[in-house]
Amino acid sequence: MNDFNWEWFKDDGVWVVVTLAIAVLLLWTMQHWIPRWITRFINRLTPKGADWTRAARVIRRGVFWVGCIIILAVAVIIVLPLLGVEIDRLTNELKDIGRGILDWLKGSGIRVVITGLVAYGLQQLARGIIPKMVRGSVIRKETKRARFIEEAEQRAETLSSFLVGAAVVIIWIVAVFLILPEFDVNIAPLLAGAGVVGIGIGFGAQGLVRDVLSGIFIIIEDQYAKGDWVQIGDINGEVEYLGLRRTVLRDFDGTHHTIPNGTISIASNYSKDWACVNLDIPVAYGENLDRVTEIMNRISSEMVTEDAWKDCIIGDPPRVLYVSDLGDSGISMKMWGKTKPMWQWAVTGELRKRVKRVFDEEGIEIPWPHVKLYFGDNPSSILGVKESGREDQNV
Repeated sequence: MNDFNWEWFKDDGVWVVVTLAIAVLLLWTMQHWIPRWITRFINRLTPKGADWTRAARVIRRGVFWVGCIIILAVAVIIVLPLLGVEIDRLTNELKDIGRGILDWLKGSGIRVVITGLVAYGLQQLARGIIPKMVRGSVIRKETKRARFIEEAEQRAETLSSFLVGAAVVIIWIVAVFLILPEFDVNIAPLLAGAGVVGIGIGFGAQGLVRDVLSGIFIIIEDQYAKGDWVQIGDINGEVEYLGLRRTVLRDFDGTHHTIPNGTISIASNYSKDWACVNLDIPVAYGENLDRVTEIMNRISSEMVTEDAWKDCIIGDPPRVLYVSDLGDSGISMKMWGKTKPMWQWAVTGELRKRVKRVFDEEGIEIPWPHVKLYFGDNPSSILGVKESGREDQNV
């Protein structure tokens, strides 16, 4: 305390304090009162119904920062001489520093600025193009099916966010490695260290990377979506969740199956765009096949006229195409037709029920396996000759 120069404080220090106090007061005014005055002034000039909120915010920020810079600059100019700093000397030193910075900017600075601008441009390009490409690939395909549009938008947003983030990280990592040499930083050790770290991460997370890459291609190629009925390996069920890393299926028993996307080699989709009735109806060998064909086609045609089923079938009603098999017990008739996704099982079951009822009414026999048993050791029984003490029966 004894070393404090009171004479300097009485002459110049007081003015330093006063100057700083005035600067603080003006900054506080700039922060609290100037924005209100600007807002009121803009509201008076704004026509009714016009929204100038964003413009007013920009004007307030601009005025605030310009005012702060002016106040601080004036305060520095006043205070420095009072602190014994020679303005001329300081000005010369600043000029020397400015010349050094200007020389650096003419060489390395231009390359740094260009690299930063290119990186920023690529970043904005990635943020603009990648979401559009993902939406065009995911949502447009889902729109054709008119199913789960909201889920498709969520998947598209998740996928685009991941791809944009990965692209931005790669762009700026490359930009940083290009800029560092301009500041005389040796990037060789950094590249070697990054290579070692990358190899370690690659070995440790190769399963995760494989799962994510497989999930990206599943979503982009629209192999299946939430709500589809698919078979993956030996597991058959409805897709309950589809993410970048895993697929979740729920089978008929209600079992919850979680499958990493990287392990999926074959996925069979039973509900992509449309499904079909693929039905084999057996009849006895003694039946008139033309009559059987006419009756089966009539059953499906009547079914399509009903309100409960007409919207489930696409195009023409299911029709008998051909004789599919000459079996041991009867002849199989192949019936085929298109249905909406996930309706093939209900339509097929209803057709079976109606065919059974109509066949019973029309006296058409649906065969079942017959076996003849012969009791005894007389070879004549093989020729159908019945002898006393022997009998045959159908089972």
